[in-house]
Amino acid sequence: MIGAPLPPHEYVRLLDLARYEILDTPREEVFDRITRLTARLLGTPVAVINFVDQDRQWGKSSVGVGDTTAPRHDSFCAWTILQDGPLVIEDTQTDPRFAHNPMVTGEPHIRMYAGAPLTTPAGQRIGTLCVTHHQFHPLTPDDLQALQDLAALVMGELELRASSLALAHELNAQQLRNADLQRSLAHAHVLEGVSSLMDLDLSPEETTLSAAALLGEALNADYIGLLIFEGGELRVEAAHQTPQVAPAMGALPAPRPDWSGSITRTLTDLRRPLYLDDYPSVPGALTTMVDAGVQQVAWKPLGTRGGVTSLLMAVRLRDNPVTRWRGSDRALLEAAGRSVRGALDRRLEMQLARQEARHDALTGLLNRRALEEDLRQRQQDGAPFLLAGLDLDGLKALNDQEGHAQGDKLLQVFARTLRMEVGKAGEVYRLGGDEFVILESVDEDAVHHAVDMAVLAARQVGALRGASVGVAHSHEGEGEALLALADERMYGVKRRRQAVRQQQALSS
Repeated sequence: MIGAPLPPHEYVRLLDLARYEILDTPREEVFDRITRLTARLLGTPVAVINFVDQDRQWGKSSVGVGDTTAPRHDSFCAWTILQDGPLVIEDTQTDPRFAHNPMVTGEPHIRMYAGAPLTTPAGQRIGTLCVTHHQFHPLTPDDLQALQDLAALVMGELELRASSLALAHELNAQQLRNADLQRSLAHAHVLEGVSSLMDLDLSPEETTLSAAALLGEALNADYIGLLIFEGGELRVEAAHQTPQVAPAMGALPAPRPDWSGSITRTLTDLRRPLYLDDYPSVPGALTTMVDAGVQQVAWKPLGTRGGVTSLLMAVRLRDNPVTRWRGSDRALLEAAGRSVRGALDRRLEMQLARQEARHDALTGLLNRRALEEDLRQRQQDGAPFLLAGLDLDGLKALNDQEGHAQGDKLLQVFARTLRMEVGKAGEVYRLGGDEFVILESVDEDAVHHAVDMAVLAARQVGALRGASVGVAHSHEGEGEALLALADERMYGVKRRRQAVRQQQALSS
């Protein structure tokens, strides 16, 4: 037995067949009427309307035989669709293509076959109107013409069916478009509200929660919230929830015995939105959430900043009238998420830019701008503090003898050690060149000790005579006046040291 080859443009043919939505539909009288008429006119016991699918032959209507579904390899009709006109097999037992076909050697014992292709307006042959007989049954040219005319009637019914389906789809699509338009208008108002939040002076968490609250009603959600992952722990902040959903969301906050194996635990690595229409069927679904009736869950990642990962989460319960995450739902959640994420990123960039503007590029210490801001803040707070101005002795000579690269290295070692020695008790600033400032508590001895340790570390890099320090206390002045006082005292120390060195040089 030989199976029929595939016709040219088989993919296009299958698409044309799919357009009629006829496969696997129930019997219809309009097609049964045609098969009865065909059998009567051609005088055969069997008449069938068959369609040739990708891997099978499927019968829509038949007379004189039951189900005609068969593998495509065994299909007579698969040969018929290879040609424009009727295919007639007068004696199947002498035709090598069909002699061993199970429909010839067994029921219904086909001896004669004749089929006319069902040809679409696009020229694709999608099936046949065929007749068979278990005996010799020659057909006349008029018989074959009648078979083709009746096949044309089948196609006429199929085209009428396709037009009706297209009209129904269009009406349904129009209704859906109208509903989508209404949702889109509502969503636009929500997005406008979300965008306006970005201009308010809110913390990142406040911004996200406010945006989530606006989304709740627009998404018809039972819960909208913020998941915050930090240091291996999860925190959940609700922005919108119905009374029914509260028990479900109580299952989320860590720690939980089943936390490590839950789907929620995997969200820290989420990079794209995730939508679940059937949460209970997902491996790792939390039992308490399932028991509380959670059916649909959506997550929109907002990114990771400073070791903190955050996500927007929307939840619908089992009895929610909306049974799936619609395209408009996804578009709104993702657009709102992008707005929030963009705002958070801009805020982080501003914070980083501000931090960068407050730091010295060479040493990483705070700079003069930071000193001015912090000095004002300390004076506003009112707690006592001291300001120590210091200047390195001998750096110019090191630069002249060993080069500025070595001098920069010495400054970096000095700054790093000084910052470490001061610790949490204060802040260290580099004003430029070899000038530094320390804002500290009232422990002046600790300041001198920190400077001495930093000098010792710097001497491992190059010859440094020391550091001159001048200290002023917060009750002695404000702002530039306090800084000038410390500077004056520091230069007084420097002059006394220079005088001592000169005296020592003269006496030697």
